[in-house]
Amino acid sequence: MFKYVLHFILIFVLTACATSPEPSVNSSWGNSLWAQTSGTFVDRDGKLAVVQDSNRWYHHLFPGKQATVFTAIQLDGRNAMEANAVSSVSMLRRKVNVAPADLGSVRFSWRVPALIATADMAQRDFDDSPVRIVLAFEGDRSKFSAKNTVLNELSRAITGEEMPYAVMMYVWSKQRPLGAIINSPRTDRIRKLVVETGSENLNRWQHYERDITADFERLYGEPPGALIGMGIMTDSDNTHTTAQAWYGPLQVLVRSVEKMTP
Repeated sequence: MFKYVLHFILIFVLTACATSPEPSVNSSWGNSLWAQTSGTFVDRDGKLAVVQDSNRWYHHLFPGKQATVFTAIQLDGRNAMEANAVSSVSMLRRKVNVAPADLGSVRFSWRVPALIATADMAQRDFDDSPVRIVLAFEGDRSKFSAKNTVLNELSRAITGEEMPYAVMMYVWSKQRPLGAIINSPRTDRIRKLVVETGSENLNRWQHYERDITADFERLYGEPPGALIGMGIMTDSDNTHTTAQAWYGPLQVLVRSVEKMTP
């Protein structure tokens, strides 16, 4: 039981705005065109301008877990990040700090050749997905349930960091209907929104633009706090299978650069 708690504490912390030293950037993708075109942007007359900050994309590993392999490539004439999971889990993530009033939309795309036959994100022992877009938020932790308060205290004791108030994921499910909300089987502070389902659109690029505030309010029933982390995650460690996917650039559109905290 403890290893499952620790595993999800680490997911929380690694999607948060951590203050601990960062691991080294893997130059094979850290300086790639995908990384350069993924992050926070402001729309200026129909053209996206990158929001400059000191944060970069990092590959975070989970202790005791095999890492998913991420490789920056060109696929179908576009910048892409390839993910290959073999009974593995890890995350590419970036720290951000976007005030609630400045949250706009999130744009992302992915291409998935096959779903994981035995995966079910509502069941703890089968909670895997070929693609996940991960957004982490600040909030009032005094609202935590007793269980989540204990998880937060464990997080501080084990890692020195508080877990985010909430994590929102966009996912592709094998069997859950489009628009379904899936609470993590370990904690309700991770909630997933199904934006693609079934096998009809396999092996084709799928593109999305989602209203961050509207989706958060639907999942959590309250307005979001500051956005503090964003990432991509491909995992097959629970089902002990393989998964492959390609991600296009992950972009968060902000309303005001001036109001953003450096």
